[in-house]
Amino acid sequence: MSAETLPAPPHGAAYPRIVGITRKTRDTLAAGLAGVAAAALGAGIGELTAALIAATPSQRAESSPFAAIGGALIDLAPPWAKDAAIALFGTADKVALLVGIAVVLLAVAAGAGILDLRRSPWGRVVFVAIGLIGAVAAMTRAQASPWAWLPSMLAGAASAAALLLILRRPQKRAQDAAADVARDPDRRRVLVWAGAAAALGVLTAVGATAVRAGSRTITAIRDTLRLPTPAVAAPPVPAGAELGLDGLAPVITPNDVFYRIDTALVVPQVDPTTWKLRIHGMVEREVELTWDELLALPLEESTTTLACVSNTVGGDLIGNALWLGYPIRALLARAHPLAEADMVLSRSVDGFTASTPLEVLTDDRNAILAVGMNGEPLPPEHGFPVRMVVPGLYGYVSATKWVESLEVTRFDTKRAYWSDRGWSERGPIKLQSRIDVPRFGTSVPAGKVVLAGVAWQQHVGVAGVQVQVDDGPWRDAELASAISDDTWVQWSMPWSATAGPHRVRCRAISASGDVQTDKQAPPAPDGATGWHTRQIDVG
Repeated sequence: MSAETLPAPPHGAAYPRIVGITRKTRDTLAAGLAGVAAAALGAGIGELTAALIAATPSQRAESSPFAAIGGALIDLAPPWAKDAAIALFGTADKVALLVGIAVVLLAVAAGAGILDLRRSPWGRVVFVAIGLIGAVAAMTRAQASPWAWLPSMLAGAASAAALLLILRRPQKRAQDAAADVARDPDRRRVLVWAGAAAALGVLTAVGATAVRAGSRTITAIRDTLRLPTPAVAAPPVPAGAELGLDGLAPVITPNDVFYRIDTALVVPQVDPTTWKLRIHGMVEREVELTWDELLALPLEESTTTLACVSNTVGGDLIGNALWLGYPIRALLARAHPLAEADMVLSRSVDGFTASTPLEVLTDDRNAILAVGMNGEPLPPEHGFPVRMVVPGLYGYVSATKWVESLEVTRFDTKRAYWSDRGWSERGPIKLQSRIDVPRFGTSVPAGKVVLAGVAWQQHVGVAGVQVQVDDGPWRDAELASAISDDTWVQWSMPWSATAGPHRVRCRAISASGDVQTDKQAPPAPDGATGWHTRQIDVG
């Protein structure tokens, strides 16, 4: 029988406690649970406070303790960490970050409870310190309100107070052989109070969600918007542009599957009725544009493929859409940039910045302030109400979402978000191609097989794609009809497949005659290169 047993019950039948679970272990587990419950209560109070004090939906999101800490982590993360997160989680990187923050905070909370049991009041000090960190992080956010620090500080203070109440015990009784029995009611009280604190935390979090219903107002505004008829319609998609092969990326990417990579942990909620764009800096005159003024301009449609610089060879961080917007060059012409300017620093409402060469925004390409995507207003996660779309450049230097400012400046005087983190300043799109069919991980029967994929080099165009099977000769694939040089193009090639494993590679040839390089390079600092290779099993 274990050394730790309850006093014999009536009728003389003794029963052991769970072997190996000592009094100290039970107290430790109870203290850890108390820490988690205290953190849950503090988090709920912090989220509810954030929802109550902020004037706008975006400020509510920015002052949220979770969002403030997560946003700061994103800003502080080195490029290799960003690449690793995207490689592991793709477009779910932000969800993974939030889950990771929650797991770490729960572990820290449990540790704080145990620390407070053994070294009071240091566990409570940990909660206050976390609240202070969150407050500092919240005040550094782009849309921080004067009271942005308050939710995190209240969360830390509430957690500390809850931990004190949960772990508070009556005066210890004299130590004797029955001390373990005497402490059991305290442990039960801890569990009851911890459960009550956790339940209250859940209720306050639900209340915060209800208060944040104001953010749905922006969604309601978007859903009732009717975009104007374009003054210049995009050319129709050529009949031969879509090969219609199962598994091949469609020519036009639907909004709900269009990739999303940005630094916004919480999607900004921007009211178009209060949105303004400011063009300033090295200009002869500043220009300010409202939403209504933008919609009143002769808007133009264009089809453009966007690609993320973090896209690996063969990756899917790329999409093609029909955009509606107004040429940026026309707005810049109003401002009259000074001759010595060579860059436009675009700024998002969440503080993100991108450095775009001035010459790219003033030449004849369809660089636009977009308000529509595939026939509807921009989805919130893709920049509603206004974003930039610039053919030929990776998104990190051109495709600013939720844009509110265009500062005409110089590369040698201003730095953008990712150029400050070691990425190249200009980001021209690399010539790339990808194999989509057969799908990765599938086997095909021997005989006639179709190999297919997409190729792109926006604002240059693709003249051809070649495919190599094993170590055989490079063969020309058949190109579908391209919408324009600013979009990707599908390709296909018939293949008489023999049984066994095979290596298939592809390379593109640009409209200017360049052949896609075989040199393998990672995304950082200016885009991945190399031939996409796929192993195909033929049965």
